[in-house]
Amino acid sequence: MATVKANAYGHDVKIISQALEDVDGLAVARISEILDLRDAGIDKSIILMPGIISDDELNVVFEKNSDLVVHNTKQISLLKNRSQGSIKVWLKIDTGMNRLGVRPRQVRELIHSLRSIKCVREIGLMTHLANADNINDHKTIHQKNTFLQFTDKFDGDISIANSAALLGWQSEILTPKKYNNNGDFWIRPGISLYGISPFTDKTSASLGLQPVMKFEADLIDIKSVSKGDSVGYGGTWTFSSNSNLGIISVGYGDGYSRYLPSGTPVLLNDRKVTLVGLISMDLAAVDLGLNSGDKIGDKVLLWGEGLPVEEIAAYAKTTSYTLVCGLSQRVERIID
Repeated sequence: MATVKANAYGHDVKIISQALEDVDGLAVARISEILDLRDAGIDKSIILMPGIISDDELNVVFEKNSDLVVHNTKQISLLKNRSQGSIKVWLKIDTGMNRLGVRPRQVRELIHSLRSIKCVREIGLMTHLANADNINDHKTIHQKNTFLQFTDKFDGDISIANSAALLGWQSEILTPKKYNNNGDFWIRPGISLYGISPFTDKTSASLGLQPVMKFEADLIDIKSVSKGDSVGYGGTWTFSSNSNLGIISVGYGDGYSRYLPSGTPVLLNDRKVTLVGLISMDLAAVDLGLNSGDKIGDKVLLWGEGLPVEEIAAYAKTTSYTLVCGLSQRVERIID
């Protein structure tokens, strides 16, 4: 179950989904994402992770031949009122995250209820791990043990393993026989699918992952600056010596975070240069150095192979998830 929500984590959901020929299903978070995939000719199983809130949404799920996650009794009531069609339902169990999911005390009753609904052809069980990105946090074990109470001899598929579980909890989580269900064991890679680490203290390279995204912009102007010159809105950066200033065609309108401070690196002509001044809507500035040989039109790597997005996220005091998912639609996606 490949997670392609949020425009495939900023990568372009249509491009990524068409490339994922061997996956068994695609997990999305919005009705609009189902429509986009079906309009693009994607015929794989699509799983709507947050479920539905109305008959109109349920109608779309059925019309587009998608699977549904249910996590509350209202959703089950909507299914009961459905007289036609056939659907696979995943019952989500809240094993400790306290977000979406039914309480453990409700699970057996709701499984029984779902099995009595005419349009439900198949039931799976899933849960979501809250702290798997911290390999020292034993909450993951507690959640797994709670989930095990319901998977033993369960007639259906199950799913528990997100990216952090796949890379950090293999012996504890990735042992399908432990769950003893009569069905398949579905994994749910998200951020790792795109070659990005789910851990704040580990880079993609250290995990053997290769970044899918290479976020680039153009160097569109170069000018000489003198000691004491300031740059950009508010003049927050002042040069301490003579240098050359480069202007890059990227800004927060593209999703390049305004919270990236002076000193954040980019790669230009196989060397690191650093941002200076505030990021504006369409432009960013870098200190090229006094003797630079850069030229207008040179490509600037903002993150990707050689400059991990995890490293850039640390400068912005945010997560790699936030950066890649924040790329705007005006950033052209190109298959290399």
